[in-house]
Amino acid sequence: MSKSHTGKLKRQQLVARYLSGNPFLTDEDLAAILGVSVQTIRLDRNELHIPEKRERLEQVARGVYGQLRALSETDLVGELVELNIGKSGVSILTITDEMTLKRTRVARGHYLFAQANSLAVALCDAEVALTGTTKVSFRRPVFCGEKVVARAFVRRKKGNKYMVRVASRVNNEVVLEGKFLIFAIAEEVWRQ
Repeated sequence: MSKSHTGKLKRQQLVARYLSGNPFLTDEDLAAILGVSVQTIRLDRNELHIPEKRERLEQVARGVYGQLRALSETDLVGELVELNIGKSGVSILTITDEMTLKRTRVARGHYLFAQANSLAVALCDAEVALTGTTKVSFRRPVFCGEKVVARAFVRRKKGNKYMVRVASRVNNEVVLEGKFLIFAIAEEVWRQ
């Protein structure tokens, strides 16, 4: 086996490993990580039968949205890409021009809050879950075009109460941190 063929196999193994660990990576991200051209990454993905990012995320989302209990798909702010009910979840929100203040193009805070809050509610193993209290800190402005990745974890569950921590990041920089106390509501209460 030639040295270049061995290098190609190792690179393709790395591409597959990186994408299995993080389906959000773009071809550009992988090219920068591995020090090759974007075209090389596209060829590697093609040979490995790995779809492009958009299709990978759609495949992930189809499986994830089927697990939702406390919310419908349309109630979520952001795109749900990972959900382990009662444990953790991840959503992505791309900030569009409509979500920003016109003069500064800074994202309106309620969009960032809504992404974090809806993800926290989605983690609850209940038909109906409502936010009781929150403590949220905005760490830096988010601008039009940035992708906000929110990760939520259930820290404690006691009875019908879930304490959920959410950290939202743009390029690994924290832009929002929050604690959410979510209440699972019994069916007999909300059906009245």
